[in-house]
Amino acid sequence: MNEAVATDEFVQTAPLQPGETLPLVVTPRERASTLDDFAAWLEAHRTFVERLLLAHGALLFRGFPVRSVEDFGAVTRAASERIIEYSERSSPRSQVADKVYTSTDYPASRRIFPHNEHSYSLTYPLRLFFGCLEPAKTGGETPLADIRKVTARIGPKTRERFQSRGWMWARHFGDGMGLSWQTTFQTSDRSAVDAYCRRSKIDAEWLDGDRLRTRQVRPVFATHPRTNETLWFNHLTFFHISTLDRELREVLLAELSEDELPNNTYYGDGGSIEPEIMDELRAAYEQEMIAFPWQQGDVLLIDNMLTAHARSSYTGPRRVLVAMAEPITRTDF
Repeated sequence: MNEAVATDEFVQTAPLQPGETLPLVVTPRERASTLDDFAAWLEAHRTFVERLLLAHGALLFRGFPVRSVEDFGAVTRAASERIIEYSERSSPRSQVADKVYTSTDYPASRRIFPHNEHSYSLTYPLRLFFGCLEPAKTGGETPLADIRKVTARIGPKTRERFQSRGWMWARHFGDGMGLSWQTTFQTSDRSAVDAYCRRSKIDAEWLDGDRLRTRQVRPVFATHPRTNETLWFNHLTFFHISTLDRELREVLLAELSEDELPNNTYYGDGGSIEPEIMDELRAAYEQEMIAFPWQQGDVLLIDNMLTAHARSSYTGPRRVLVAMAEPITRTDF
């Protein structure tokens, strides 16, 4: 059957908000469609879905019967053959099924700044899936930001400065703040950590008391493998100490020296990033954020290079799952 005809028969698309292209909402024409129907359509129309995803950056599948962890897993496997593990971890997550995790296990009162998943890694997922099994009572949105527009907002002098110097992520493990190195690298074997760091171009330094310090220097831009666009793709704003909530930042700075902070970012040569530059970068993301309330059964598919994601604070229970797919290995480190 012709793909366009099949698409017209099964789904319809519309913008979530008038005048906005992010995300595009995809709904079933027949509300009685089953999960098997949805999964079969996704598997048969991967090329069509990718075309929509590259145009819009994110697709919100709404109105389909996705009610459980198993349903969400079936949807992700239908949409992609390359679902991947959560490795080189930077945030706490709980695994609930094979390659399916909770979104981020941070306190409900804390918002999470927009970022592109694993932009600090040698290998990162090109696609992310989010599935809402239970929306929060209030808040709990997953705001999105169009990285094409974020990139355009960053001034040429700032771009040139980071393009020539790169950025560095410094981590310190072992003081009870942030993730442990065992959780991050999913091993308690120091030699395995050392081997991973060598492969991944991470400088690792073991300290007394089973503590570990790592530093990784990365480019600020990356080239999209499908569109060939040059995009702002990094965690330098997300992990900078000044981006933390004021209360948490003050606690960390009162208890730890700068080189003991769980996370901080610098220019690639180790120089401190000026406060006005950090303000410019935060504003570039904040001005492009689009938020919408989750509905039970929603599945959000994101192109991880074209779209950053965040999390709003919330009240009440919230159950949002995540899966990562289509690994891309960089060659520009």
